[in-house]
Amino acid sequence: MLPKDQCFKIGYTHAGRFHADDVFSTALVRMLWPEIQIQRVMEIPKNANGIIYDIGRGEFDHHQEDAPVRDNGVPYAAFGLLWRKFGSQLFASKCAEDKIPEAVKRFDESFVQPLDLDDNTGCGNMLASIIGSFNPYWDENIDGDRNFWKAVQFAQTVLERKLGFLCSQFRADTVVEEAVQKMEDAVVRLPVYAPWKPVVIRSEAQFVIYPSQRGGFCAQAVPGKEEGSLRCPFPMSWAGKEDDELEDVSNISGLRFCHKGRFLVAGDTEEVCVTACKEAQRQKMSSEKE
Repeated sequence: MLPKDQCFKIGYTHAGRFHADDVFSTALVRMLWPEIQIQRVMEIPKNANGIIYDIGRGEFDHHQEDAPVRDNGVPYAAFGLLWRKFGSQLFASKCAEDKIPEAVKRFDESFVQPLDLDDNTGCGNMLASIIGSFNPYWDENIDGDRNFWKAVQFAQTVLERKLGFLCSQFRADTVVEEAVQKMEDAVVRLPVYAPWKPVVIRSEAQFVIYPSQRGGFCAQAVPGKEEGSLRCPFPMSWAGKEDDELEDVSNISGLRFCHKGRFLVAGDTEEVCVTACKEAQRQKMSSEKE
């Protein structure tokens, strides 16, 4: 077993046609060890001294019969094996220490596992398909290695942004949790927009209000337990209306927009949105009594 803090100067992966697994694995090791030199080979050189992945039947390969499988049944590919061993290092300076295990687990479940599953089963994955499209066309006479490195650069950008978003979610959780504690009448008021669903969904909230990037404020209905449902949708008569028409039908001055899906409204002020949420609650209660 390799120590987690070992620094590698050279790495080996397979040559030929590339896939999301070896591409994202390469992006990951380059993030871990920026000076590493990766060689794409058909066979591992004798006395190779470096990290070897997606080839060679070693610790970071998954083509052997006894390749490891997660407890939930999703088989590991090279990307997942590398992530399991080294993923925590990428969070060392980005997350609080007590959050790192959860961050590693979340990222494995949301990002790594779908790619591992596709590589092992061919089940289909949009991101994997995009990476695959970097390969030369069947009748294109170009150097495949050149396209491999283009794919790796793309994958590394995706990986860096996705990791950054996950870390930002932990920061958002702190803001949202504080707002949930101050919730009144099942309406959460956020001081700034922050990703709120992971925290709010665990509460009894029906609406979340936050400053809009377009100016004014937005109010959003919290999703219900069933897919596509809302705990308290905005009134049907508001759906798809805006400006004067919406003000007339809602009798709320300053209410500017209601999405046709009835999950979001926009208003001039926070209080306008609060009023809209309370009116939605009133109409829902009234309809339930009928």
